[in-house]
Amino acid sequence: MDSKSFELKTPDLGDTDKIELLKWYVSVNQTVKVGDELLELVTDKAAFPVESPHSGILKSIFANSGDIVTKNQILGVLELD
Repeated sequence: MDSKSFELKTPDLGDTDKIELLKWYVSVNQTVKVGDELLELVTDKAAFPVESPHSGILKSIFANSGDIVTKNQILGVLELD
């Protein structure tokens, strides 16, 4: 059976230039379910938890805690169930 992957990207958080990845709540190779909080992003206005849109395993992380990220940047990859 072929596994499929899903790119976790920075969501559109409105008109902001600075988005910080505050922290990951899961680590590489950890299993997640739909709705699990994966990470938290912070702008100068608010904090935004990012939930998993799919069930699977977090296979890769491309941005770390404290990194400044941009809209639609790939933050990680899920291998889907």
